[in-house]
Amino acid sequence: MTTVVRAIALLLCAVCLPGRASEVKESYAFAVLGEPKYAVNFSHFDYVNPAAPKGGDITLSSIGTFDNFNRYALRGNPGVRTDSLYDSLFTTSDDEPGSYYPLIAELARYPADYAWAEVEINPRARFHDGTAIVASDVAYTFKKFMTEGVPQFRLIYKGATVKAIAPLTVRIELATPNKDRLLGLLSLPILPEKFWQNHKLSDPLSQPPLSSGPYRISAWRMGQYITYSRVKDYWAADLPVNRGRWNFDSIRYDYYLDDNVAFEAFKAGAFDFRSESSAKNWATRYIGKNFTDGYIVKEEQKNTSAQDTRWLAFNIQRPIFADPRVRQAISLVFDFEWMNKALFYNAYSRVDSYFQNTEYAARGYPDADELILLAPWKKELPGEVFSAVYQPPVSRGDGFDRDNLLRALELMKSAGWELKDQKLVNVKSGEAFRFELLLSSAGNNQWVLPFQHNLARLGVTMDIRQVDNSQLTNRLRRRDYDMMPTVYRAMPYPSPSLQISWASEYVDSTWNAPGVKSEIIDSLIDQIIANQGDQRKLLPLGRALDRVLTWNYYMLPMWFMSADHFAYWNKFSRPAITPVYSLGFDNWWYDINKAGQLPAQRR
Repeated sequence: MTTVVRAIALLLCAVCLPGRASEVKESYAFAVLGEPKYAVNFSHFDYVNPAAPKGGDITLSSIGTFDNFNRYALRGNPGVRTDSLYDSLFTTSDDEPGSYYPLIAELARYPADYAWAEVEINPRARFHDGTAIVASDVAYTFKKFMTEGVPQFRLIYKGATVKAIAPLTVRIELATPNKDRLLGLLSLPILPEKFWQNHKLSDPLSQPPLSSGPYRISAWRMGQYITYSRVKDYWAADLPVNRGRWNFDSIRYDYYLDDNVAFEAFKAGAFDFRSESSAKNWATRYIGKNFTDGYIVKEEQKNTSAQDTRWLAFNIQRPIFADPRVRQAISLVFDFEWMNKALFYNAYSRVDSYFQNTEYAARGYPDADELILLAPWKKELPGEVFSAVYQPPVSRGDGFDRDNLLRALELMKSAGWELKDQKLVNVKSGEAFRFELLLSSAGNNQWVLPFQHNLARLGVTMDIRQVDNSQLTNRLRRRDYDMMPTVYRAMPYPSPSLQISWASEYVDSTWNAPGVKSEIIDSLIDQIIANQGDQRKLLPLGRALDRVLTWNYYMLPMWFMSADHFAYWNKFSRPAITPVYSLGFDNWWYDINKAGQLPAQRR
């Protein structure tokens, strides 16, 4: 966009908004908190090698199966990596939270309150068939998500409009000013209208769609493997956000129904890189000639940023788990200390916050700012929110913690259950306490039987139901479960995405695994949304929310990894700097010299 055209555009804004022209800004990048790290003239991210060579074919693995290529379908099980088929207007950096840099877009104009934005599209932007990405594609994408996407998207952007006001200029207007929601639309994947006008976004796709990212799907066998090939004439390859990245010529994902089978396949050289989530595997099974000879490299990378955490979600919409005293009692029976020692070689750390490894975790007693936020709800909240520091139950670690069992029994009695013939039964109905734990058949579930045994000692029967990934996804969407494991995604700061996980109006979101509906939580999240960008106000809001969530026992805290464990066949090189918020595998490259030292069949 020329200087003259930009000046005219800003003049038009001044005419349309008398007295507010000074508030209209123009920027190449955005940050939720503070300022973007990288200046307007940056050449590449710090954590890449801009001179990394291109080439090499690698194979990775995925557990389970897949039956379609549409990541946004409301049914079916999408293939791995299908969420990255499309480029977006702006993209993020992996060494700062909440940053946005130009990809399809070149820049954006917006007022100080972020009520709207006009985005200029790079005239070189192309889909894989060579057709230009234009403003009408952006407008069409928004309409498609609003009419055929998940209900949560329609709730968030109700009243918003996205219009093409020129071939390469799109105007976004929100119903009410909101910085985070506006930035959220800047990272929306842009769909080609020419393809999707003949397909429903909510339906699965049996063939790969026309896409636009650095890789395209080039081969597949449904449910068994997918191969992604690097787009050799990718228009954005030399943009600052892509330089030094996407270096492999092809990436093939082979599917395995069982993780143990996948592990043995990795050791035999069937695929090239494995991230290990099992502490026992990491401690005992990464051994053998290929390791001692240096053919397979084993590494541990310490985590200092916000981490994904594992929980057991109670479906609190089921009557059996509606009482928080019951949920607290079940949590007392989960013997993390014994499991970590006996099963996991003390490799895990206990989860104690929904903002794990961040300053927003409620570590001490509530301060004055938090008490001001929580005081209006004092009668409705557990007293511990105000007077105690949350700490998951701690056992002796010997597998027979009588004290925690007795505390759990007292809680169950206060909630209307009594022990008869070594079974907990409801005082009013006489019904035995029995529930089902829903699990993926592909997961590592060695912790389940000890948990089941401890529950039986309390008089609780836990049935174990294992299903494949497709059934698990369907039951999750229908909330057809009593309890199930869930991964709570890392959250470096309290963002508006919290509403999808916890707000009442999003209770049908699959991210809200417990099915929480709380006026208190809604109020705190509304304030978090209203104070985006203000770190001083977000700090007490995040901690207050953390207290409310933990002391209500909506989910049972399991564990998180304080370090990433991974192994790979020694055929890669990577940049000297690892990004803070990712492993950075997409910045690695195939090293022909290292590969030449491997047995011929493993290169």
